[in-house]
Amino acid sequence: MTAPRHVFRWDLDKTYLYSEFERVRDLVKSALEKPADKRAVPGAPALLRALRQTPGHRICIVSGSPEQMRRALQAKLRLDGVEYDEFVLKDNIRNLVRGRFRALRAQIPYKLPVLLRSRAALDGSPPETLVGDDAESDALIYSLYADLLDGRIADDELPRIMAADRAYDDQIAEASALARRIPVAPGSVKRILIHLDQRSPTARFTKYGRRLVPIYNYFQAALILYADGVLTARQVLFVALEMLADDQYELPTLANSLQDLVIRGRLHRDTAVQLAAECTDAAAEGALAGHDELPPFEQIAESFKERVRVLGDVPPLEWPEADPKIDYVDLVDSDHSRRRSKRKS
Repeated sequence: MTAPRHVFRWDLDKTYLYSEFERVRDLVKSALEKPADKRAVPGAPALLRALRQTPGHRICIVSGSPEQMRRALQAKLRLDGVEYDEFVLKDNIRNLVRGRFRALRAQIPYKLPVLLRSRAALDGSPPETLVGDDAESDALIYSLYADLLDGRIADDELPRIMAADRAYDDQIAEASALARRIPVAPGSVKRILIHLDQRSPTARFTKYGRRLVPIYNYFQAALILYADGVLTARQVLFVALEMLADDQYELPTLANSLQDLVIRGRLHRDTAVQLAAECTDAAAEGALAGHDELPPFEQIAESFKERVRVLGDVPPLEWPEADPKIDYVDLVDSDHSRRRSKRKS
């Protein structure tokens, strides 16, 4: 396998698709749903298509959806024009047959070995961007994976973390073996994006450091990836256009989203100004051909510029040079408590 230029790892439910899995009937409904009836989160298909345009970008989808839904989910992605290199689903039938009932819900014992196994199969040590949501434990799992690649997790620490999430012995052994096998490559995970499907407070994620950015929508994701040098202004524009074509979004909504990132210190004001200027140039070059039903892009760019102007000089959020040392065992315990309280409410 040729070494990828950049790896993008995406969750599916509540990250790419609107999904409800809290009750058994939700699972049944999702399983019976036709591909055309499944709803993608606005902007997510456009963002994945934009990422795919760059040669060497590798897209890996890792989902807790059951393996039995593979054909329907693949059909949905084809309908959306989304291509991928790897697609991993959870084999819960196998877990049931083997009596491994803890594995049905536990997230770290499933996702972490999948991420490590995929990384171990790659040539080189490419940079990665990870995309998940706030419904389960994606922020925790992705940060743990990033810290393993950074070499910040001691050999005896990973088994304790996985045991806290009720992992089986063979899952702990596999993850530990994979972690030892993968070369340490500090800074490999460049960005973690968490889609706030549950509208969790953004302050809940501060403990993960500046590497992780909570996002309310995929225009914000595109803005962050533009700032990271992954997307061009033209690609950000096409994500915005797809979202404006959806009834949920209007131009002021996108302008508010840009403003929110600047206020939160997640997007530098100068970067926002540069984006607006480059988008104006892209529109002049004909990037909007075939989108006559949407606002003129001069109006879109001017709206973004105006939002930046009214903010004035927003001081950047101060972050430590290195991401904080995280007590993952404590986080797993807290995560279990939070989910128990949610189920009772």
